[in-house]
Amino acid sequence: MDFKVREIRTAQGPKKLLRERETYFQLMQQGFSNNQACRIVGINDKTGRRWRNGRIADRKQKAAPPVRPVVPPSGQSRYLRTDERIYIADRLREKASVRQIAAELGRSPSTVSREIRRNRTDGSRGLWHYRPYAAQARADARRPRPKLGKIRNNPELRTFVQGRLDLRWSPEQICQALRAQFPDRPEMHVVHETVYQALYVQGRGELRRELATALRTGRVRRKPRRLAQQRRPRFRDPMVMISERPSEVEDRAVPGHWEGDLIIGKDGASAIGTLVERSTRYVLLVHLPAGRGTELVRDALVETVQTLPTHLKRSLTWDQGAEMGRHREFTVATDIPVYFCDPASPWQRGSNENTNGLLRQYFPKGTDLSIHTREHLTAVAAELNGRPRKTLGWETPAERLHNLLVA
Repeated sequence: MDFKVREIRTAQGPKKLLRERETYFQLMQQGFSNNQACRIVGINDKTGRRWRNGRIADRKQKAAPPVRPVVPPSGQSRYLRTDERIYIADRLREKASVRQIAAELGRSPSTVSREIRRNRTDGSRGLWHYRPYAAQARADARRPRPKLGKIRNNPELRTFVQGRLDLRWSPEQICQALRAQFPDRPEMHVVHETVYQALYVQGRGELRRELATALRTGRVRRKPRRLAQQRRPRFRDPMVMISERPSEVEDRAVPGHWEGDLIIGKDGASAIGTLVERSTRYVLLVHLPAGRGTELVRDALVETVQTLPTHLKRSLTWDQGAEMGRHREFTVATDIPVYFCDPASPWQRGSNENTNGLLRQYFPKGTDLSIHTREHLTAVAAELNGRPRKTLGWETPAERLHNLLVA
């Protein structure tokens, strides 16, 4: 190692020994003892121990600034390294807070707090010390996989869980009963995910496989949950999302952009289609006497919009309901592009949602909507379009649409 012992041997304070300190830790990582590393660097062995284990500061002393800034390395590991644990020990002796240490290390405060709690060395009278090398050894010992499950290692816990599963208790009920019955025995406490893992993960053998049938789902295999990017496409034809909708739709200045949805009747067996023009709030009701299958909805929408003039057929925004499975065929027949809202985002078609609420005055929830004739739907739409609307300056939707048509 290319290192020259400093010529000036007088005390220089901690900030003037940065190079010596770096070299000392490099020697320690290479396997040198404390005395050997201190002799090479040219420092007292007590100084080396203080660097390694941290300074013992006055309990009333405020946290000192760090001896050297710690710059988080690129591609930082999820696990704390030895030098980070040494840094934590130093700063704890200097009375630095957990958040201050975490900020200097570029780590989350919860990471540092959990590291101290799990890997500290407990002493007598409730005192504890954080020793970095002992902490590193504990972390290394805890890391190997696979691990034996808690239920498998504890026969009493295993018997308790199996007995309650035989009684068709849910895993969450079992875990709460364990905490209530054994409040002072943490080895008997588990979370319900531990029970599910013991049932579903093959190869562990922690619980009898047949006990999985005691769960209320009746499954013997865990149902996978797909991530959003792994889900199968909603429709056969790709959807065009609302983010690709022209910007002119947003400000409602150009008429001819519609929002659509269905209002559902009793037991989901009947429906009425609703179309609301964004600029005028003009309403069209779509008659669906035979149900809400994709072909039925497609044909009814095509029949309804064909009554409109060309300049009022610019776009249609719909949610991702299954009834729009034939959206491409609708677009081909009418030349109206269909844009789909994001999942669980009803505010993206707010005018339509508001209108559906008004329509429930005429078509209450839990009623059969197939009994309403086309003439009745036309009368309801005309009545709604004749109401003054505050958002239109107390004009009616019919008046606003008429003014656009004659302009």
